Amino acid sequence: MTEQGDRERRARDEQRLSGLAEAYRKAAPYTAASTSLVIAVGGLTWVGIKADEWLGTRPWMTLLGVALGMTGGFISFFKTVLGNAKNK
Repeated sequence: MTEQGDRERRARDEQRLSGLAEAYRKAAPYTAASTSLVIAVGGLTWVGIKADEWLGTRPWMTLLGVALGMTGGFISFFKTVLGNAKNK
């Protein structure tokens, strides 16, 4: 009797796990898009700060790095998000 109860419990656990795995699979492109946005803005801001230190142009290169990072990051983000919406 307990053997059948164990099978039913395992089946429920596997079903729950597969639902969680499905949710992660669906969220993965959006997580990657938001991560690339953060990396683009942060990376180009850092490049701008270092360029300002080297050239002595504070804060202009930092502002340029922020602007380029935001522009490129948002373009990439929306291409990914809107591309996934069209494929569904």
